[in-house]
Amino acid sequence: MAMGCVLAPATAAQQLPLDVRLNEQIVMVPAGPRMNVKLETTLYKPAGPGPFPLLIINHGKSPGDPRAQPRDRFVYMATQFVRRGYAVMVPMRTGFAHSTGTYSDFGCNMKANGYQQAGDIADVVAFAREQSYIDPDRIVIAGQSYGGLASVALSTQDLPGVRGIMNFAGGLKVHGGACDWQQSLVNAFAEFGRKNRIETLWMYGANDSYFGPALVNRMYDAFSANGGKVQLVAYGAFKHDAHTMLGSRDGQAVWLPEVERFLRQVGMPTEQVYAVAEPAPQPRTNYASIDDIGAVPFLPEKGRQQYKEFLKKQTPRAFAVSASGAWGWAEEGEMPDERALAACQMASREPCKLYSVDDYVVWGEVTEQPKDTMTGQN
Repeated sequence: MAMGCVLAPATAAQQLPLDVRLNEQIVMVPAGPRMNVKLETTLYKPAGPGPFPLLIINHGKSPGDPRAQPRDRFVYMATQFVRRGYAVMVPMRTGFAHSTGTYSDFGCNMKANGYQQAGDIADVVAFAREQSYIDPDRIVIAGQSYGGLASVALSTQDLPGVRGIMNFAGGLKVHGGACDWQQSLVNAFAEFGRKNRIETLWMYGANDSYFGPALVNRMYDAFSANGGKVQLVAYGAFKHDAHTMLGSRDGQAVWLPEVERFLRQVGMPTEQVYAVAEPAPQPRTNYASIDDIGAVPFLPEKGRQQYKEFLKKQTPRAFAVSASGAWGWAEEGEMPDERALAACQMASREPCKLYSVDDYVVWGEVTEQPKDTMTGQN
């Protein structure tokens, strides 16, 4: 079965609150040959009626059932674009998350996979151009992993208003050795290059666990040698896996300068014109040091072992606990504090609270919860 990769884990993402800073909402976009599929689409936009230039961001694929994949949000990228006056749409394609319809998988036929997914994106473009708050002549497309492959496939179409396409770690991997999926990717990108109609920017990191530099160079050579308009940014290693760069808080320093340069090249705005507040940081307390495993309240022994493993995770990260003995944590990706709370709450009959964020403890005042009455509690 063909599989891509989503961004860093997004446990219980459906339960996360909408981001009021970005006027986040969920709309259902019609798609498919008969327009009878409804795509669960996250919409962000500045305050006001518009019309706003538009960014459409396309997701990857996690292992397993596409319907079980949480709604992708791309909060970091969306924030940077809303600041620059853009509306942002993040559609879940057919059969993913709460979108209707049935996901289609063409195995090692990467051309068919790319074109199939690109059809949904084209339908979102058509829908967006009819909305009064969208500027129909200023649209850019981005895609990560499988969404990157789909976005490059989309670049073969003449789409009114679409000025550029950005591919972040784009591709699709087939597990199990059933076929030469790498050569199939190269062949697909060769065809996409021959049919290319829209300027593209590609970004791949040196330690991408799915698409390493040798394969990326083959895909790039196949695309560009066949006439494809492409700028490849091959940056170095990013944390433990460059495949997750776009969904990382720290990835903004890598992609934003290159994206701004590309936007200027294709005639899209880059100046910040709206203020979007950064999420308020969790206040640090003096309850305990971050590595004092015995100080964490409520946890049974298994939970303490989990906290010990959590301390090896990369930032951003968060750990939450409950008086019922439940816990939850999140590493990297978007809104780790809220994801940790959601993961904890799924296993708890009592309210969950954050214990630590990044490299410090945020647990409440010692006078509220005396440490000696909590340590080791089940």
